[in-house]
Amino acid sequence: MDDKPEQAGGDGQGREFLAFTLGREEYGIDILKVQEIRGYEAVTRIANAPEFIKGVINLRGIIIPVVDMRIKFRLGEPVYDQFTVVIILNIGGRVVGMVVDSVSDVITLTPDQIKPAPEMGTVFSNEYLIGLGTVAERMLILMDIDKLMSSPEMGLNEGLHS
Repeated sequence: MDDKPEQAGGDGQGREFLAFTLGREEYGIDILKVQEIRGYEAVTRIANAPEFIKGVINLRGIIIPVVDMRIKFRLGEPVYDQFTVVIILNIGGRVVGMVVDSVSDVITLTPDQIKPAPEMGTVFSNEYLIGLGTVAERMLILMDIDKLMSSPEMGLNEGLHS
């Protein structure tokens, strides 16, 4: 399998994004970064970890950190219910879990459906946004999950670029 599929090119071909919700907003991340989607399960807390790092889980023998995006970006009191999921990401060879309210579907966006993100008060700094994806009546805030997860503010850098 190639590391860089031909999808990102400007040849009019679509890119696939996994759509998920955080609070009242719908977001999208590159499906190629997603390893799997799991229901939320109890995590093992880590002493002195930032509050948004819920803890770690054992995923088939690999201990992975789990980040609760709702806590990280202060999106109200997180509720853990049957819709809460952990998206398992593979970022530069490092596996990380990301807790979100729910996942909806996979959306294919062509380059002309992706608009630059305006400067606005989203929970993410614009440097972590690819843009806004529009499909029919829906608008997805497209996150650069690589950049976000490897940013100093996430505190996950140990080993992310090794």
